Amino acid sequence: MFSAIMIDKTDDQQSVSLQQVDEAQLPEGDVTIDVAYSTLNYKDGLAITGKSPVVRKFPMVPGIDLVGTVRTSDHADWKPGDKVVLNGWGVGEGHWGGLAQVARLKGDWLVPLPAAFTGAQAMAIGTAGYTAALCVEALVKAGVTPDQGEILVTGATGGVGSVAVALLKKAGFTVIGSTGKASEADYLTQLGAAGVIDRATLSEKGKPLQKERWAGVVDSVGSFTLANACAQTRYGGAVAACGLAQGADFPATVMPFILRGVRLLGVDSVMAPKAPRLAAWERLARDLDPALLDVIATEISLSEAISAATDLMDGKVRGRIIVDVNR
Repeated sequence: MFSAIMIDKTDDQQSVSLQQVDEAQLPEGDVTIDVAYSTLNYKDGLAITGKSPVVRKFPMVPGIDLVGTVRTSDHADWKPGDKVVLNGWGVGEGHWGGLAQVARLKGDWLVPLPAAFTGAQAMAIGTAGYTAALCVEALVKAGVTPDQGEILVTGATGGVGSVAVALLKKAGFTVIGSTGKASEADYLTQLGAAGVIDRATLSEKGKPLQKERWAGVVDSVGSFTLANACAQTRYGGAVAACGLAQGADFPATVMPFILRGVRLLGVDSVMAPKAPRLAAWERLARDLDPALLDVIATEISLSEAISAATDLMDGKVRGRIIVDVNR
């Protein structure tokens, strides 16, 4: 038996509880993992609170991230004792996830835990930080360089934004963070932001083309924020879009793209192949100061995760939440 958060649904009524689960109920997979830590991401918040139908079958253990130790393996890449990380792949939506003490997964979904990080630190990074690294990789591959101008990070106090600010600063960029939490300016400065703007300046309908400012953008917000960010991006600049905290709509025009050559780079973390995953984790291991993770992250127990998910959806959470599944 092991402890797990379980989401179930009866007659369109969702229920969530911490339960004791028999290991015989674990789903199919060729690697069994003793989980050490998981996290709470925005998608986990949606799943646990039921605010969006992200869970595709029931019952479901949420948690799109985990780190732990391989107990048994029928996969050629992994052996008992290996330290591994899981991000995405539909885990926590269609396959039991990380908010449990034990997980059974496909070995193809796993990457090795970088030696630079402890398990808790890897989950302080989690899908949010891994996505931030994918965004930075996308901007760099698009040819955006520090001498071209400022980089905007929207939702800067969130999980993606926090890590993006730190990574971009380390890569030599001048970073401006957008947030609705004016009281968190010192937090963003500590991470490496050179300045902070109010998210209200981006969150309402704006002109199709606006004054050019940004050489690049990391956006986890979507909707009007993304549209305005594109409208303010400089000629030849690039915008890496990875989220929809404000909305899934994109109320924009083609003007920035056909008149300024702005590139909109879609960044997916869920189904990304292994090569970009490894590149993202390599960047994190190289460029992210582990000491900053103490600033970014808060640790909770598995029993606290359900209430914390509500706080996350209510916008009461800064940075990252690590879940110690064994307490």
